[in-house]
Amino acid sequence: MQELQIKRYTRDCIPDVLAFEKELRRQEDVWGWEIDEQYKQNVADSFEKEGFENAVSFLACQGGKVIGRIDAVLLPSHFDGSVKAYLDWICVLKDHRHQGAAQALLAALKDYLRAHQVRTLIALTAANEEAQRFYQSIPNALMRDTGIWIDV
Repeated sequence: MQELQIKRYTRDCIPDVLAFEKELRRQEDVWGWEIDEQYKQNVADSFEKEGFENAVSFLACQGGKVIGRIDAVLLPSHFDGSVKAYLDWICVLKDHRHQGAAQALLAALKDYLRAHQVRTLIALTAANEEAQRFYQSIPNALMRDTGIWIDV
């Protein structure tokens, strides 16, 4: 097995991430959006747009290909003067799951957050059983509260 590499997702990684996204859809037909020109433009623009300074993403690569991705955002709040992080997405190609890539991505994100004095990571969890098993396996994690999605 080839060595797993974790690296920051930067603008120059977009073509590799798009290949990952396409392979993800080939392996599982459960995604709610397509990779069209607008999607590609939105992703490219996100590396230049104001408001994305607090976005952080890492990629899991093996054999020169992206096999997984984690995305989060730092959320400063006047509520208690803290900065928390929201885990927006974590996904590994189906044929690479259960080999440590998701755990490695989460570890890289947690290292980044600790280095930036962020002590809490909040996530909505996917309802499928595989995702639930993953989230329940995370050390020092507690399922609590209920997530809600509000369309605005």
